[in-house]
Amino acid sequence: MILSKTTEYAVRVLSFMAKNNTELKSAKYLHNKLNIPYKYLTRLMTDLVKNNYLISIKGRNGGFKLNKELSEITLANIIESVEGMESFNSCILGFHECSSENPCAMHFIWEENKHNFVQTLEKTTLLDLYKTNITKY
Repeated sequence: MILSKTTEYAVRVLSFMAKNNTELKSAKYLHNKLNIPYKYLTRLMTDLVKNNYLISIKGRNGGFKLNKELSEITLANIIESVEGMESFNSCILGFHECSSENPCAMHFIWEENKHNFVQTLEKTTLLDLYKTNITKY
């Protein structure tokens, strides 16, 4: 299980916005700073506004800024809003049917690790990321 490109970009955008939330950021500015394809970025920004993570201000001096407190946004919230957490329920080896009754080779190993990973996503907020020394977005 790997995070989708959309989730990767959403976390990068929101963590960048968390570190630099003193002024509005245009999509063009974010595109240049984060090296995310512009068209992809603008669609993602629209989704982040619809999900109330960002505010969009129109006009010549407009742009985007965070709409929630950093402590209110968890990584699980971000993943759920852009791709859903369903991907974490799938088989790590890609089998359609995988359960404790019909396990794949990695099932029991992955179950414990998946549980811990999902808990980490649910506990980790943008405030936690803000407090770290992030150098790559």
